[in-house]
Amino acid sequence: MLQQGGFHVEDDRKKFKATQYIKCMVPMLVVGIVLASVILALSVLTLTKINKKVDEIQIHKQRSITGLARSQQSSNSFLSSSIRIDEVMSHLNELQRIATASNGTRAVNTLGFNRTLDYITNYLKANTNLKVTHSFFNIKDFQLARDPVLISSMNGVIKNYTYSTNLSVADFYHVEFSTSLNLSTFTQITVIPNVACSDNDWNTAIPPPAGRIVLVKRGICPFQDKVQLAEKYNAKAVLLYNDGQTPERISPVEISVSQENTLPVLFLSFTVGQALATASQTAPKNVSVRLVIDVKDLPPLPVGNICADTPTGDPTQTIIIGSHSDSVPGGPGINDNGSGSAANLALAVALARLFRTPSYHKFRYRVRFCWWGAEEIGLLGSDHHVKQAKNSSIIGERLSDYLVNLNYDMLASPNYIFGIYDGRTAKNDTPAQALPGSNKITSLFRDWFVEQHLPWDYTDFSGRSDYGPFLAEGIVAGGLFSGASGVKSVEQRNRYDAILGQGLGGIPDITEDPCYHKACDSIENINIFAYEKMVQAAAYALENLGRKEDLRSWLYPRKRMP
Repeated sequence: MLQQGGFHVEDDRKKFKATQYIKCMVPMLVVGIVLASVILALSVLTLTKINKKVDEIQIHKQRSITGLARSQQSSNSFLSSSIRIDEVMSHLNELQRIATASNGTRAVNTLGFNRTLDYITNYLKANTNLKVTHSFFNIKDFQLARDPVLISSMNGVIKNYTYSTNLSVADFYHVEFSTSLNLSTFTQITVIPNVACSDNDWNTAIPPPAGRIVLVKRGICPFQDKVQLAEKYNAKAVLLYNDGQTPERISPVEISVSQENTLPVLFLSFTVGQALATASQTAPKNVSVRLVIDVKDLPPLPVGNICADTPTGDPTQTIIIGSHSDSVPGGPGINDNGSGSAANLALAVALARLFRTPSYHKFRYRVRFCWWGAEEIGLLGSDHHVKQAKNSSIIGERLSDYLVNLNYDMLASPNYIFGIYDGRTAKNDTPAQALPGSNKITSLFRDWFVEQHLPWDYTDFSGRSDYGPFLAEGIVAGGLFSGASGVKSVEQRNRYDAILGQGLGGIPDITEDPCYHKACDSIENINIFAYEKMVQAAAYALENLGRKEDLRSWLYPRKRMP
């Protein structure tokens, strides 16, 4: 999932040992504030994992009573009942093996990413009769020529901040696709009010942002939107900083901005960013910074998309199922987004299997399953596909041939929510033709969770994942999301407990995925119970749409633009 968190290399065994040590040594004084902060973060992560394991044990017990009955209430979905969670988990285990053999990552431009594409392709060809195609495109490559520099002057006190690839100790970190900047003198900053997501925030900033270094806090809208607004208001450079809402949101994070970005950008820790913001409010003329960012241009990189089509169904009426196949560089990405990739693969195989069964009624619509590359650095794979389709005149490859895009990006978060994209929260500039159908997809998923006596939550639909480029072109979209850097509330925990059983609702005041964009996003980070339900919901939605007599009219009650 794009843009909402950082990563740092951790060892889970060390975390567990550190936590046990703390429990034994509570009477002793903690040596140093920095050490205490690190231990706190490790303790939270370990607590989440321990509780997840306990929950899974309880869940398996509960399944013996309620699981069979609920699986039989799958709204007559043959596709849901034909997918076994152990088959889906076998795909995830394979992605973990690929990452482990590839320096712990499946990011683009790594062996792990290429092997991920090979695995998906080979499995589809060996187990289905789907038509598998590949599409390759080039992306810019980013590399720092040297470590960036950040120095502040606050009321005459000069401070040189720490850059490190270990984000737990870093004061700031580079941003992928930042441009270069070398400021030899201190430059005053402008703090953008609120979280810099609206024109009003930028218009009310004092002093105005034009020609200045702007300080922008994390929150609400994607980082790329904030940087694009900085470009619009002619800022000189952007200093993003974390919001400090949880211990996991103190350190700087690794993010990417658009490949078309024209501004120098750094990401600061909450501690550094808040100190600059506070000082600027009390004595704005006495707060300034120096920046050095030296970026080296490299040859472009080829990245691949995979799509697999059912051999039957009208190609001018296509249901497209999407998930992204890449991880962040700092981890194996088994939840983000191995979980979506594996679910997509399981759906494709199960549907192809059913279509070979004479008694199963084939859909009148073509189904296209796609795995997008380079989502983690800007939705680049899906954006490339949409642009190609927009310019195509080939029947079945045109944008007008797509009826709906269902997106699955993170389905198995350890402190999960059953999140449903809320069509009502689409961006204001979303083409009106896509809104009625997107709201119907939201209701379709919601009704399934209600019928299954499962809790659910709406989640933001602002375009942060690969459905974004489709939705922006007026194609109906929807999907599921089990949570990333959001914090589970007490209300959510209580509501999930009340429906699922005491102790099964997760842990409040902890992020939904404490391993989001980190090295610990491994096979151990998967909540199998939540994952199974999300895969069943995805299967039900596909089959429900495929069985409709006139899907185009159902999704587009008003005439669709050509």
